[in-house]
Amino acid sequence: MVNVKWKPEGMHTVTPSFAVEGCADAIEAYKKVFGAIEKSRAPDPSGKKVWHADLVIGDSHVFVNDYFPEMAAQMGDAVRKGGAGLWLYVENPDEIFERAKAAGWKVLMPMADMFWGDRSGTVMDRWGNQWTLAKRIREMTPDEMRKAGEEAAKNSGRR
Repeated sequence: MVNVKWKPEGMHTVTPSFAVEGCADAIEAYKKVFGAIEKSRAPDPSGKKVWHADLVIGDSHVFVNDYFPEMAAQMGDAVRKGGAGLWLYVENPDEIFERAKAAGWKVLMPMADMFWGDRSGTVMDRWGNQWTLAKRIREMTPDEMRKAGEEAAKNSGRR
């Protein structure tokens, strides 16, 4: 079995993550303005929106995705428009998630193994900040991730 590191190679512990309308246009603007490098992009099944993109600006990663109001009932503010969230790669996301719940933070997305190879969950603190706690549990190629995303969309009825 392959030894998977809890944090993907090249990532920092804290990664900004936000949702915008017109993510593909935003990515191109970030490339022009900041010199961002697009490491990966996962389009939604329609091919019209971006589920997730990983950009590198300088020595830092930034996650960005389209705003999905139709998913708000399932994921709460994890798909909200505007404002930034923070994505934290940690060795013990379940433990920290439980501490956040005990502190009264709102659960936006329960901890779960995700199709892209992370175990993650999202909470919101009492000041409205969104925190996604994650640990890499499976290394995947871009093609494996695309196929897993298509399967996840099919199973959730979003195709």
